[in-house]
Amino acid sequence: MHRRARAAAWSGGLGTALVLAMLVAATIGPVRIGLAEVARATLNALVLPVGIEGPGLRWIHPFAFEVERTHQVIVGDLRLPRIALGAVVGFALATAGTVMQGFFRNPMADPSIIGVSTGAAVGAVATIVFPLAVPFSLQWAAFAGALIAGFGVYLIASEGGRTPVATLLLAGVAVQTFLGAVISFLMLFAGDSLERAVYWLMGHLHTSTWPKVWSVLMVAIPAYVLVRVHARDLNALLLGEADAHTLGVEVERTKRVLLAASSLATAAAVAAAGVIGFVGLVVPHVMRLLVGPDHRVLLPTSALAGATFLVVTDTAARAGPAELPVGIVTAALGAPFFLYLLRDREVHEL
Repeated sequence: MHRRARAAAWSGGLGTALVLAMLVAATIGPVRIGLAEVARATLNALVLPVGIEGPGLRWIHPFAFEVERTHQVIVGDLRLPRIALGAVVGFALATAGTVMQGFFRNPMADPSIIGVSTGAAVGAVATIVFPLAVPFSLQWAAFAGALIAGFGVYLIASEGGRTPVATLLLAGVAVQTFLGAVISFLMLFAGDSLERAVYWLMGHLHTSTWPKVWSVLMVAIPAYVLVRVHARDLNALLLGEADAHTLGVEVERTKRVLLAASSLATAAAVAAAGVIGFVGLVVPHVMRLLVGPDHRVLLPTSALAGATFLVVTDTAARAGPAELPVGIVTAALGAPFFLYLLRDREVHEL
């Protein structure tokens, strides 16, 4: 099948699966709501810009289906923000994971490999433990910590205008270890806030709001567009930096762009939802097995699959008698897959 046709077919199928997963997820909860009622409530919750009014846009609700008021509130104000946040966080993490696996030419790479997730954790835990000393909200502190860690690793690994991949990896491991010690130190002083800090570190979508959804989306979409534009260059990097340079790729510039985009996407996702592991590891690897290593196909399919995966896992996390942080569920699924990768004969190269 032609590449564009294959990409369109996979993207269409995964997009449909994502919509269905989101609708089914909205039916599940303490109050069971039928699928048709959920669909109507979801359409009622949609807003569209229709013009300028005062300092901003004027919005309207294009649909007005008959829905029980309680169901409209539950679906539109409680469940949809959480489901939408799961989708955009999964989208961002899978995009970043796909870039990292191609960048390092190793299917065991994930978005946290250069310390971005751990940096976000330091910012968040510092805000939780010392709220008066950190003049930022938890989400902004986590976002800032993630960016400082990611770009700090890049600066440490860079020398003479070049950033060797092996040096970047080792710098990432060292910085992650150091930041892990910082987190442990902060938690010694957590006191009554220890439970909140631990819960955040588990990764969850419990405190989802529409502003959080938009904050991730406004970073994840531009980051995705940026890496998608460089998909051909990422394909060339799979051959090695020397071969990529021979093919006309500006290797160091491309590496900077890819690292910046993946770091931003990861930072936005972790800042909004905590540390949710294995999405960026499992999803890109599975999609690579299904659609091949061409990033022009792999990037869109992995992003959609990541969104669907996190919506499904979060639905499973809250469907039981006791709601679990979604990070526990993704870790329970991802850890066995990680062990499989360790045993796989293709673990060291794509």
